[in-house]
Amino acid sequence: MISGPQSVVLLLLLLESCLRSGSSEYDGFREREGHLYTAVIEVPNGGPWGDWTWPEMCPDGFFASGFSLKVEPPQGIPGDDTALNGVRLHCSRGDAERNTHVVESQAGRWGAWSEPQWCPDGGFLAAFSLRVEEPRTPGDNTAVNNVRFRCSGGEEVEGPGLEWGEFGSWSDNCSKGVCGLQTKQEPPRGLRDDTALNDLRLFCCSS
Repeated sequence: MISGPQSVVLLLLLLESCLRSGSSEYDGFREREGHLYTAVIEVPNGGPWGDWTWPEMCPDGFFASGFSLKVEPPQGIPGDDTALNGVRLHCSRGDAERNTHVVESQAGRWGAWSEPQWCPDGGFLAAFSLRVEEPRTPGDNTAVNNVRFRCSGGEEVEGPGLEWGEFGSWSDNCSKGVCGLQTKQEPPRGLRDDTALNDLRLFCCSS
C-alpha cells in the first residue's frame, strides 16, 4: 500500500489526468460534459490535419435520429476546395419529437448546411463511415468529403457531400444509438490550402 507523501502525489496525478481528459468512469459508464455515455466510436481513415475540438451531447434521454452536413461546393481552378466542413446531429426521442434539439461540434467556415436526413421508422444513428480523400502533394487537399450513417434498424443513409476520395470501413455499432459528437478541424490557413473537417468521433448512450 502506498502511503504518506507518495500517496498524495499519486492522488494529484490521477486528479490532473481526469481534469485533462474532461471525463470520468464509474459502473461501466463514462461521463462527458455532464452526460453519461457507454462508448466512443471512431474510424481509421480520418484526415491528418487539425485538432480535436469540443464535444457536444444530446440532452439526457435523447438520441440522434438525423443529421445535417455543412458542405462547400467544388470551387474549380484555381479555387481552394474544403468539401465537408461540419456535421450536426438532430436529437429526438423518436418520430414524435423530431428536430427539437440540434447539436454541433466546431465546423469550418465554408459552405452551407443541408436539410436534415432522418433514419426511418423512428430509428437512431448507430454507426458511421467517412469518405476521405488521401493527402495530395502537391495538390488541393480536402480531407473528409462525405459521411454515411447506419441506423438502428440497419438502413444506411448517405449525406449530400462531395465525391472525392473513398469511403472507409464502418465504425463499431452503438447498441442503442448515437448521443453526441466531436470533430477534428484544421483552422483556416489564410492563402494556403484549407481542409476544414478532418475526422469525426461519435458517443454512444444506452438510455
